[in-house]
Amino acid sequence: MPEYTYLCNDCNEKFTKVFNIKDYQETTNCCFCKSKKTCRMYQDDLLSCSGFVKKSDSELKTVGDIANRNRDKLSNDQKVDIDKKNNKYKDNEGKELPKGMSRMKKSNVKYKWRE
Repeated sequence: MPEYTYLCNDCNEKFTKVFNIKDYQETTNCCFCKSKKTCRMYQDDLLSCSGFVKKSDSELKTVGDIANRNRDKLSNDQKVDIDKKNNKYKDNEGKELPKGMSRMKKSNVKYKWRE
């Protein structure tokens, strides 16, 4: 269930309440002084999400946003399979190149999926 942060205008205390989405209230009674003069603290709620806010399709502005959304839908097994597929060319390093060509030196950096 979502947790919502409020500020009491009488006692200046911040407090949080947990509601079902269907029971959500824009204002609620203060937990400290029982005043009804409270307001919702949207900034605090957004900061507590720590980057896990889901964007709607209309908010996706870059290719990176779309890639991140699609990555988040994958299971760990699917991520491993894609990593193997994308790095398969590294297994062909021993093959001989045509005359006059040389291989670039590869870095030893191993890229992993962010989780």
